Amino acid sequence: VLDSQYGMYVWPCAVVLAQYLWVHRRSLPGKRVLEIGAGVSLPGVVAAKCGAEVILSDSEELPQCLQNCRRSCLMNDLPHVPVIGLTWGRVSPELLSLAPVDIILGSDVFFDPKDFEDILTTVYFLLEKNPHAQFWTTYQVRSADWSIEALLCKWKLKNIHIPLHSFSADKEHLASSSLPGRHTIEMMIISLARSDGT
Repeated sequence: VLDSQYGMYVWPCAVVLAQYLWVHRRSLPGKRVLEIGAGVSLPGVVAAKCGAEVILSDSEELPQCLQNCRRSCLMNDLPHVPVIGLTWGRVSPELLSLAPVDIILGSDVFFDPKDFEDILTTVYFLLEKNPHAQFWTTYQVRSADWSIEALLCKWKLKNIHIPLHSFSADKEHLASSSLPGRHTIEMMIISLARSDGT
């Protein structure tokens, strides 16, 4: 039995992001991909299976999540995919020594509003180091009051909303979940805003 409290559950957002990766699989070979808050690592595993050079990460304070990332790699014949501890909002030797990336993945990382700024601080740091990179993220709409728009402006980031129907992820069965409640999922691509604000 996997513990949903500690990134040990395939959340519906992970399935939607994995679908986006699968639809864009021909563009992935040779791309350098970092998954943050990876948990069971479904999107990162799909990217690696599609030929991307993947690094998986989760909080250095959650060793069970890091171990689960490693197990996911072993179960999917990906023993050489690196797994590292990265804690959002913290500048660490692991963050500073990361190789260049093209794509940052994050499924359902915007879960708790207290973490939103730490997540975007880390994403901004990575995008500053890799100005061509993009942050592909899916999130569950849990409250109309929760928004990252102001934080995106603060960190000079822009986002593009990706309609789920554009990559066949609007099907009920795709992101179905045994968890109670509705699961409205959105996807966006975040990148650095240019100096003119676009």
